[in-house]
Amino acid sequence: MDSLIAASARALAAGDPVGALGRVALRDDPPALALRGIAMAQLDEHALARDLLRRAARGFGPQQPLSRARCVVAEAEVALAMRDLGGSSRALVVATATLDARGDRGNALHARLVAVRRLLLLGRLDESADALARLDVRGLAPSLVATAALAAAELALRGLRIAEAERALADAQAAAERAGVPALIAEVADARAALERPAARRIVSGRQESLRLDAVASLLASGALVVDACRHGLHAADAWLPLSRRPVLFALARVLAEAWPGHVDRESLIVRVFRTRRPDDSHRARLRVEIGRLRRLVASMATVDATTRGFVLGPLAGREVVLLAPPIDGDQGSLVALLGDGAAWSTSALALALGSSQRTVQRALVDLEAEGRVRAVGRARSRRWLAPSLAGFTTILLLPASLPLD
Repeated sequence: MDSLIAASARALAAGDPVGALGRVALRDDPPALALRGIAMAQLDEHALARDLLRRAARGFGPQQPLSRARCVVAEAEVALAMRDLGGSSRALVVATATLDARGDRGNALHARLVAVRRLLLLGRLDESADALARLDVRGLAPSLVATAALAAAELALRGLRIAEAERALADAQAAAERAGVPALIAEVADARAALERPAARRIVSGRQESLRLDAVASLLASGALVVDACRHGLHAADAWLPLSRRPVLFALARVLAEAWPGHVDRESLIVRVFRTRRPDDSHRARLRVEIGRLRRLVASMATVDATTRGFVLGPLAGREVVLLAPPIDGDQGSLVALLGDGAAWSTSALALALGSSQRTVQRALVDLEAEGRVRAVGRARSRRWLAPSLAGFTTILLLPASLPLD
């Protein structure tokens, strides 16, 4: 490795991409292309970074498998930043194995962290937790330790394990300060700020109250019957009933929870749940069927009792009924939450992350654009979507599950 390449690599490790480019900007040999690609990625020029890294990988060829594998890992991280979540992760797996076989422990761990972060972004929390638990960061660079701690903190936050998240964030901050990389320090600070921002709204008998993440965790542990509109399910003590794949039943539960301890008349239920302005006998028959299904599903938590004009939710064991709503209104909360990270998303990546169809996401984006809550850049296949910053709110509760937008 010549002196310019070594100096450029040191500058990148210290978070100085401009300094790194100044040393290799005019060179087209594979090592210089790889460093230029990483520098452009740090400057948020992701498309150019990807092109440079691909050129570097081709330049190294099969005769230099270690350098080629490092380029593959860097390109996978750029794809993550671009929210390009499609395709197979096989190339990253092969590159990780090559790095392990060649004794490059640091870059192998970095590759595994890229895979963990991709799983987190896709909401595959169990898989990401298993992958993270197998990582050993002892003795490695502080930047890798900080990245691993940030991933652990996000997992804990999504599971509302607040004390565990705080410990992980403290570890991440200490490691980031040792690394001295400004971007990494800022990322940790932003994650810590999420603990202080409102994360949801508590609605009881028509009264609303903003809650931080620690208050949300306390509410779920309180024993109340919580109709969770952030993750589309019902909590009661340690029981959890997911309804993210049963949108009609969840809509019924939500409307009944909003009215508790009062009842909701049948016409209002039909209008709000089935989204029709002219209820007829077919809607009334369907309502009876869906109420029967909801009764059977929630039998261990509550009753759904008929009244003279409608239905009322009756929690068991004298529990209080609480509706936990997102900090932002609307059916597109999980979509806005993903866009709120400041990155530019394609519709295909959004559909993959939400477990929904691309056409459904496109319809939701059109509605949000009309409301001024998202904006598009580019055209046709290169179009990407961004959202204005949700200053003052955290949307971590909207992300753990893939929620349908229909």
